[in-house]
Amino acid sequence: MLVGTGASSQLRLRHAPPHLHTRSGELFFVLDGALEMLVGDELHTLHRGDVLFVPPNTPHAFAPADGQDADFLVVITPGKPRFDYYRLLDKVHQGEVTWQEVGETQDRFDNHYVDSPVWAGRTAG
Repeated sequence: MLVGTGASSQLRLRHAPPHLHTRSGELFFVLDGALEMLVGDELHTLHRGDVLFVPPNTPHAFAPADGQDADFLVVITPGKPRFDYYRLLDKVHQGEVTWQEVGETQDRFDNHYVDSPVWAGRTAG
């Protein structure tokens, strides 16, 4: 995944659980592969070249579509320093910190986790 707030950084982050941002929106652009996204209560599958904007206060989540990889660009607007947040997520996926520790940074990084039965049930069918 490529992320940018004035610079780019290649990270191992491959998915994000349901969350929302109160002060910023996110634009997703799929560079290659297929990306499954939750936006509000709707599931969407984005493919190479697709673009989707998630407005502030809108629950969303993302992961590569079943059996596929996804390379994508995320643009956060208005831009804000988030590299420390992405580094923290990378540490979760490496087993160095817990999701509880990430949850304690919700206000600092404007990343508020939410429950989503739609996202939780997407593979239950």
